[in-house]
Amino acid sequence: MSTPLRLGTRGSTLAMAQSGQVADALTAATGRPVELVEVVTAGDRSSAPVHRLGVGVFVSALRDALTAGTIDLAVHSYKDLPTADAPDLHIAAVPPRQDPRDALIARDGRTLAELPPGSRIGTGALRRIAQLHALGLQLEVTPIRGNIDTRLGRVVGPDADLDAVVLARAGLVRIGRADVITETLDPMLMLPAPAQGALAVECRSDDHELVELLAVLDHAPSRAAVVAERALLATLEAGCSAPVAAYAELAEGETGDEIYLRGAVISPDGSRDLRLSRTGTPADAAEIGKALAAELLELGADSILGQEGHAGPGTQQFGSTE
Repeated sequence: MSTPLRLGTRGSTLAMAQSGQVADALTAATGRPVELVEVVTAGDRSSAPVHRLGVGVFVSALRDALTAGTIDLAVHSYKDLPTADAPDLHIAAVPPRQDPRDALIARDGRTLAELPPGSRIGTGALRRIAQLHALGLQLEVTPIRGNIDTRLGRVVGPDADLDAVVLARAGLVRIGRADVITETLDPMLMLPAPAQGALAVECRSDDHELVELLAVLDHAPSRAAVVAERALLATLEAGCSAPVAAYAELAEGETGDEIYLRGAVISPDGSRDLRLSRTGTPADAAEIGKALAAELLELGADSILGQEGHAGPGTQQFGSTE
């Protein structure tokens, strides 16, 4: 039997679940055994708010292990990755993307519109906080962090102290907890984070055999959508405290497949909300993202981003998918 590939993963329930799913898919497609290797990241050790942890805090330890050769590949929640490329590393596959929308988990099975004014709703992402404020529903938005079970416990557990939380639908589906969702939020209300719901399978760029092996997991439509969304983010040079949202969908057009990209920049208090869209071909995914970002900047997105600081070129951090 071939030597098992060492797949590095964070130790959370979600990270282990999605890494295990990638491992199973790789073994099924190639016959190559895969073993999971838990790697503890700085983000896992800290109790600080997600948006204050810094760029790439959930992925740096995994990338260090890759570079050192203690693991062969790593699976990341793609939205956790900085937009700047990592030296000597390569995103070898973007598996089929899970539903990227956000999900509401509320007491008594309520939807967002059914929450009464003054309801306490928790989320760890400034992007979500900003969009909740922009809706004008008079909700009390509370920043929270922790793994999925911890966040769900704030609503459905014996010590519940919130009326609702908002989480990524993809994470709930991957750990088999979709049953707790009371509403999947329409992107018109809550535009997702760039690359939300997508995974990135990364290895060393000089490991040509593994790069070729992992290509079997790559899903071209998912990769194109993520490329468009992250090109928008990188062009905006958005940092960890900038509420930026983007969502690309692929659909069949008159002359072939098209990408429909929506992007938004929202002030933290929801008082300023810039939203635009753009279409193009999958081959031009990166250019579509760059062009849409340029349009947002022309409308004053940079002044919104400047309200909460600026992290510099090619960086972003929205925190863990959880």
